[in-house]
Amino acid sequence: MKWRKSAGGDGQVEDVGGSRGRISTGGKVGGGIGGLGIVGVIIAVLVSVLGGGAGGFDIDPGSLDAFPQAPEVTGQGLDSAAPDPDDDLRQFVKFVVGDVQGSWDEAFTRAGLTYEPTTLRIFSGGVATSCGQASSESGPFYCPADRFVYLDLDFFRELRDRFGAPGDFAQAYVIAHEFGHHVQNITGTLPQVNQAQRENPGDANELSVRLELQADCYAGIWARSAYQDDLLEEGDLEEGLAAAAAVGDDRIQSQATGRFDPESFTHGSSEQRQRWFLTGFQEGLVDACNTFSPERV
Repeated sequence: MKWRKSAGGDGQVEDVGGSRGRISTGGKVGGGIGGLGIVGVIIAVLVSVLGGGAGGFDIDPGSLDAFPQAPEVTGQGLDSAAPDPDDDLRQFVKFVVGDVQGSWDEAFTRAGLTYEPTTLRIFSGGVATSCGQASSESGPFYCPADRFVYLDLDFFRELRDRFGAPGDFAQAYVIAHEFGHHVQNITGTLPQVNQAQRENPGDANELSVRLELQADCYAGIWARSAYQDDLLEEGDLEEGLAAAAAVGDDRIQSQATGRFDPESFTHGSSEQRQRWFLTGFQEGLVDACNTFSPERV
């Protein structure tokens, strides 16, 4: 992927250090990696599938036709003078975050809406969040309560070594997926799904899968915008698809136990994750990311 140091992302990435802590799911979304134009459709589907309780969003359905103040923290910042062996990786994260959020901001602006940017917090080992104490074992995640994305850079090494998905665009896919959850949160999809899961616990896993696949689709939409901006290099798309497949529930469960159980999936199969990422890339439209339509997943 073509990228530049200190280009974009200013103030959108923080290094908060970290500490070892217990794992707490606490409402996090996307742990382990595991739009706007379809808001009305999503609500209708949720009501139909789950039997009620869905409220409306204050967004004009069909208004978006293309992709889309943090508190003070302590810890080593990106501009620290101390030598940092991960400096290039941190700068890459900063670039991708700026580009992902920039494309969503442009899309919201075209729709006459305001995108609410957030921050990616880099931590090490463990971190305290508004969703609870989290360990790096949770993988990258989005916390709806504080609206921050959290990432331990060691996950990228795990993605390469354990999951067999190397490459900078594989890393970019991970980041774009988590910011897809932020878009779901500010548009109302994420709280709507969380409410539906509480009211219908038997559908919780299926709804989680649909939510994650939509974030994959949103990541694909960003990938299309990056392609249009001439940021992609030969093999980048394949790296993104390989990463999507590597973190499929069936792949992860099979590696751990030698078998997999679709009923326990929370993120989607390798095939589903690749397909929805590719759908976002090929279509470039949030309307194409309606993973809540029963016949589409």
